[in-house]
Amino acid sequence: MFHVFIGYDPREAVAYHVCANSMIRHASAPVSFTPLALNNLVGYTETHTDGSNQFIYSRFLVPHLMNYAGWALFVDGDMLVRDDIAKLWALRDETKAVLCVHHDYKTKTNDKYLGAKNQDYPRKNWSSVVLWNCAHPANRTVTPEFVENATGAQLHRFTWLADELIGELPKVWNWLPDEFGANPDAKLLHWTLGTPCFHEYATAPMAEEWHRERIYMDYSLQHQL
Repeated sequence: MFHVFIGYDPREAVAYHVCANSMIRHASAPVSFTPLALNNLVGYTETHTDGSNQFIYSRFLVPHLMNYAGWALFVDGDMLVRDDIAKLWALRDETKAVLCVHHDYKTKTNDKYLGAKNQDYPRKNWSSVVLWNCAHPANRTVTPEFVENATGAQLHRFTWLADELIGELPKVWNWLPDEFGANPDAKLLHWTLGTPCFHEYATAPMAEEWHRERIYMDYSLQHQL
């Protein structure tokens, strides 16, 4: 079974459900979903006042929520899966504490959805798709108290880990169409500037796939009268 944690923000709740539906449609084995919704996270208090979404820091609770055992996948909600996550799951490496796409780019715009600032910083978007080796001893550091008190820079740059413990995933597993352009070979699309559910991002590159997935998510077969 694939243990998957998806970022949930009530301001774009539809994004969570579309992301999960795309994963279900392509997965070749059972998937267990956990929404990272702040009101569900007993024992954790969000103390940070920055950030563009409600799961920007709670994503780092995944090892704790897994009781520091096994593997889990975290993905932002503003994503669409185009291939079987069994292929992503197969990239697990027991010698690594985490695996992620090692993005190195400068953003095209200083603003993103709902007026949030979009700043450049080292290891930007590394933490948006993470294969967590929850049992790795180095991840014992990541407790709710640690997350509550750490800065964004400390968390999103994985500063509690030595560099050799941060494994690398192929870029197709966290492709940013709104920053990089369309890619027919991408396995996971990430509209980091704004999910196509927002009017100003409704026509972003490859957004038509998100809109189609939303229709699939909202589909119900009707009895023929």
